[in-house]
Amino acid sequence: MNDSGITGGMQRWVDLRWPDFAALDGARTVAILPVGTTEQHGPHLPLGVDMAIVEAVLAAAGPHVTADVPALVLPPLPVGLSPEHARFPGTLTLAPETALALWRDVGASVARAGVRKLVFFNGHGGHVGLMDLVGRQLRAQHDLLVWGINWYDLPWHDEEGDRLMAAVDAREQRFGVHAGQVETAVMLALAPQHVRQAALRVYPSSSEARARDYPLLGNGRSAKFYWQMQDIHPAGAAGDAAAADAVWGRRVIDAAGRALARLLQDISAVPLDAAVSQPRA
Repeated sequence: MNDSGITGGMQRWVDLRWPDFAALDGARTVAILPVGTTEQHGPHLPLGVDMAIVEAVLAAAGPHVTADVPALVLPPLPVGLSPEHARFPGTLTLAPETALALWRDVGASVARAGVRKLVFFNGHGGHVGLMDLVGRQLRAQHDLLVWGINWYDLPWHDEEGDRLMAAVDAREQRFGVHAGQVETAVMLALAPQHVRQAALRVYPSSSEARARDYPLLGNGRSAKFYWQMQDIHPAGAAGDAAAADAVWGRRVIDAAGRALARLLQDISAVPLDAAVSQPRA
């Protein structure tokens, strides 16, 4: 990422000096907090999948972030809220109150530095509720404009505009929620030496049986099941890891990077008066 200048392109928060913050464009500067996990991803993928993907997408976004979008990348948080994976050895997890306090304190520090826009850039589905809580608290307490962005929710289109997820069948899109085709493909592109090839197979999700046997309960919308990962599959994965392709995984990272850069451009352009201090009739 770009190390030169304090308002040009994407750079690391830690590379600035304290007087530099007075020269930031307060209306356009965006702080980005990369949040991942250290948690099991089945017998075939390493514990650092979520953080590796977040950092790879940020790196892919860098060349597309123009100098008029001052983006500051905060120190990544590689341990998060992963209690659903805690019974698998190697998983590290914070308690919910610890994670909430940690993210909130980082956000408060961003606000004290005079930066008014904050993005949580997330790689873990279990963080979604936490982002909602922290984002609303930071808005209420510090008048920060806060956005939560999940890497897996970004639109993945190649440079010709074709949707990359069209290559993934509907069953895998719905049930391949952890260490399946997508995450395995991306890790084959990023760190193939850490992927255990002999364990690449289909890991069927128990959610498929619930969807079949209980049409309303198992439709994925009407009731949310607060599962532990071993409930979904005892090996800790769900999806078709055997279908993963490294070339496609690299295309996904590049597409996500382009989409993130476009989002950062929009967030930088949002006026600060989107945060209204007091209600009025």
